[in-house]
Amino acid sequence: MKNTGLLCVVMLMLLSAKLTAQKSYLITDFGAKPDGITNNADAIQKAIDAASSIGGARVIVPAGDFMTGVIRLKSKVELHLDKGAKLIASPNRLDYGPKKASALIVADYANHIAITGKGTIDGNAVNLLADIYRQLNNGTLEDSEWKTYNEWHQIRPAEKNRPHIIDFTDCKDIVIKNITLKNGLCWIQDYSGCKHIVIDSINVESNTFLNNDGVDLDDCKDVKLTNSSFNVADDGICLKSYNAKSCCDHIYIANCRIRSSASAFKLGTASRGGFKHIIVKNIQVYDTFRSAIALETVDGAFIEDITISDVTAKNTGNAIFIRRGQRNTKVSPGVLKAITISNLKAEIPAGKPDAGYPMEGPSELYQHHVFPASITGIPGYPVKGITLKNIEITYEGSAEPGSKEYNADEIKNIPEKTGNYPEFSMFGELPFWGLYIRHAEGISLTDIKLSYLKRDKRIACGFDDITGVSLTHFNIAKTENYPVLLFNNVKDKVLKDLRIPGDTNTAIQVR
Repeated sequence: MKNTGLLCVVMLMLLSAKLTAQKSYLITDFGAKPDGITNNADAIQKAIDAASSIGGARVIVPAGDFMTGVIRLKSKVELHLDKGAKLIASPNRLDYGPKKASALIVADYANHIAITGKGTIDGNAVNLLADIYRQLNNGTLEDSEWKTYNEWHQIRPAEKNRPHIIDFTDCKDIVIKNITLKNGLCWIQDYSGCKHIVIDSINVESNTFLNNDGVDLDDCKDVKLTNSSFNVADDGICLKSYNAKSCCDHIYIANCRIRSSASAFKLGTASRGGFKHIIVKNIQVYDTFRSAIALETVDGAFIEDITISDVTAKNTGNAIFIRRGQRNTKVSPGVLKAITISNLKAEIPAGKPDAGYPMEGPSELYQHHVFPASITGIPGYPVKGITLKNIEITYEGSAEPGSKEYNADEIKNIPEKTGNYPEFSMFGELPFWGLYIRHAEGISLTDIKLSYLKRDKRIACGFDDITGVSLTHFNIAKTENYPVLLFNNVKDKVLKDLRIPGDTNTAIQVR
C-alpha cells in the first residue's frame, strides 16, 4: 500500500506538469457565454475536442457562471476551472437524454484525464428536480418510473432519472483536484472500473436530494483519496462492487472530513465482486445519521485485508457496523475477514444526529434506544478475523421505550434478517447498549472502553455463536443491568484484565 500511495503522488505530479505545459484553450474562445442562462455544452465540447485533436491540452473555464448540458472528457485533456468559475448543470432534464439520465460530465475508456482548479461544478438540483417532476407529470420522459420506499414512506423519481455530476467508466490515470462539487440530484461522482485515480483536496457539498453519495468508487483499483471534505445527504465515501468478476483493490483514503445523512465511510451495499487491500486513516466524522464505519457484503462479495485507523466520530448514529449477509440468494454468501479497526473514538447521541440538515436520513418508524456497534454474520457463514483495538465509544443513553425489561433470554429472539438491506438498525430494538457480535470466528477486542452518559437498563454486550473471542483491557464504565457481558454458545474465549462493574459471578454469564 505504501507503493500505491507513492505511485499516485508521482502520477499526479507528472500528469499535472504535463497537462499544464501543454496548450490551453479558453471555452469563451469557442463561444461560451458566462450569463448563467445559455447552454454552453456545444462550446465546451468544441474546446475539449480541439484539445484532444492535438494530442491533449488544458481546457480552461474562466471566472463566470457557465450553464451547460452533458460534456464528454477525452484522453489527455484537463478541464481546469479558474477561481470564480462555475459550471452550472442545465435545469432541463431532457438535456441529459430521454431515458436513463447521463451525468453532466462523462468519460469512457479515456486515459490521462483531469478536472482541476478552484472553481465549482453545480448540479443545480432544485431547478432540475422541479423540471423532472414537470416532465413526469406530463409524460414527456420516456421512462416515468417512480420509486417508493414503503419502509420509510419516501417517494422519489427513479435514480436513473436523476443525473450524476461526474461519471467516469473504464478510465485510467485520473486526477480530480481542488474543485468544489455541489447541489447534486443523485450520486455526485461515480468512478466505475477505473484505475490509477488521485482525488485530492476537493470539497463536496450536496444536501439537496436523496442518494447524494459524496464519491462512489465502483470496482476501482489503485486509488488515493486525500485531504477532502464531504457534506452530503447519503453515504460520504462509498466503495461498491457491481461486477462479480472484479473488485475494489488497493484503495488509500486519508485526512478526510465527512458529514452524511447515511454512513460516513462504507464498503457496500452493492457487493458482487469484492474489496481488498483498503487503508483508511485519519477520518473526522460529524453529524452523521448512520454509521461512521460500515462494512457490508450481502451480494456474494469478499471483503478482506481492510485496515481502518484514527477515526473520530462526533454526533454520529453508530460507530461500527460490520455485516455478512445474503441479500442475493442466487449466490453463496460472500467472505468477510481480516478486518482491523484501531484508534477510534465515537460519541453516539440519543437523538437524530442530522436533524436540521436540508435532507435528513429517514427516521425509524418505532421508538428505540441508541443502537450499539455490531459485528454479525449469518448462520453457517461467520465473519472472521476481526480486530478492534483502542476503541472508545460513549453513548448518550436513554430511557427505555415503555416499561420493557431487558434480560439475557432475549438474545435468542433477535431476528436473523439474513436477506435484509444491511443497516445498523436492521435487527430492531436490541437488548444490548454497547456491542453486539453474532456468528463470528476469531474476534480480538483490545483496549475497549464503552460507556453511556444518562441511563440504559440493557445489558452492555452480547456475544452469540462465536468460536474464538479474546477480550483484553475491556472496560465497561457502568451498568444498570446484569450480566454485563453475556456469552451464548461461545467457544474458546479468553478474558484478560476486564474492568467491568460487579463480581465475576454476576457480571459475566455464560450459556
